[in-house]
Amino acid sequence: MQFGEHILPYKEQILRDLKTLVAIPSVVSEAVPGKPFGAESARALETILNMAEELGLETKNVGNYAGHAIYGTGSEFADVLCHVDVVPAGDGWKTDPFKTVEKNGLLYGRGTADDKGAAVVALYCLKALKDAGVQTKRRIRVIFGGGEEVASNDIDTYYAAESMPVFGFTPDSEYGICNREKGILRLDLTGGKAPTAVRHFTAGIVVNAVPAKAEAVVVCTMEQSAALMDLAGGDKAFSFTKTPDGLCIGAEGVASHAMQPQEGVNAAAKLLMLLSKVLNSAELGSLLYFLSEKIQTSYDGSLVGLKQSDAPSGPLTLNLGLVRVGEGVSRAGLDIRYPVTAKGDDILAKMQQACAPYGLACTRTNESLPLYLPEDSDFIRLLKGSYAAVMGTEPNVYATGGGTYARELKGRGVAFGPFFPDEPDRRLHNTNENIDLSRFFLHAQICLQAMYDMATK
Repeated sequence: MQFGEHILPYKEQILRDLKTLVAIPSVVSEAVPGKPFGAESARALETILNMAEELGLETKNVGNYAGHAIYGTGSEFADVLCHVDVVPAGDGWKTDPFKTVEKNGLLYGRGTADDKGAAVVALYCLKALKDAGVQTKRRIRVIFGGGEEVASNDIDTYYAAESMPVFGFTPDSEYGICNREKGILRLDLTGGKAPTAVRHFTAGIVVNAVPAKAEAVVVCTMEQSAALMDLAGGDKAFSFTKTPDGLCIGAEGVASHAMQPQEGVNAAAKLLMLLSKVLNSAELGSLLYFLSEKIQTSYDGSLVGLKQSDAPSGPLTLNLGLVRVGEGVSRAGLDIRYPVTAKGDDILAKMQQACAPYGLACTRTNESLPLYLPEDSDFIRLLKGSYAAVMGTEPNVYATGGGTYARELKGRGVAFGPFFPDEPDRRLHNTNENIDLSRFFLHAQICLQAMYDMATK
């Protein structure tokens, strides 16, 4: 039986509520009392829980860390994990990032793809189950997190207060079934000698995205200034402006998610490499000199001895996501996605070894351990059946460098949807984030079928 089609009558309500949710700029900000991820994240969570209540569903807010909506009866839970926080909009949008705008079958807006669209679909899947009067073996629960984009403790805090499910999935990746997620290691590089020529260097908004812009102000001679401009040549990605503080150099790149840094162009790395061709180590300072020698524009960690790969999950990737130098600050943030058979401790030790000769400290700020759920498990078979009921063929299983809530299920779940692998890479943390509406509602059918199967089988 194909139950997934029951979601299609709710198209208009889904798009209406998605518009409301996208309009909330729910970027995680400084905690305030009762709102651990800031006011806008809490507002987005409260908004979607209010929507659920209006649909007649049971809801709960766990301290504005996360909340849930539930349908069905039974002593067990099956979960769908979504999030309502988003990354910053960034520059270069052709539409207002916090308004849904439809053009040529695409719906633009920050969060449409990651992850508000999937969250609203999962909510209406509960509504479809309720309206159809489906009798369940277990309760189906949709969880909405408030701090996923900052690798926070939102779901940890939720599950400390609420029961763990027997299984679950997160629609925050792509189809088929992601049963392997690389480890995620985030490192801060700090300290060393301050630069003598670079007044400031700034790049990146979040560590888990390839920086699309970078800027430096350099105090240099006329000869050095001319050399920098000459080396830039006709590359329109660079701009030069003479200011009272020095030569201001801007660089533009292409944003991408840190799980696939090869899909972007790192503006910080571009600017570093330009400066390193003219300025010496003292003029650059310890941190920028290290980055220009040991990171460069590579994304495989080869220059610090980190290059590695395994059969289940593929190669290690390294993203230089943040650089802040100037006014007493010297810091760079790295986001490393490592194979499921590797160990974060080993990677940290190698990076510390590489940093030591430059007088830099390397500290681990966050780590998410790898996920690996065998393909022959009962739950993988269930999801394969759900997908096949809608699509007519079984999905493949695959590995990702992305980090999803599936890790929080501790071997009970995977990432599943909402995107299809042949869709253009216009999603996730990119400028002009959007969804293909025809594919979006195909996902909605698969999602409902999977939720129906989890609740009844």
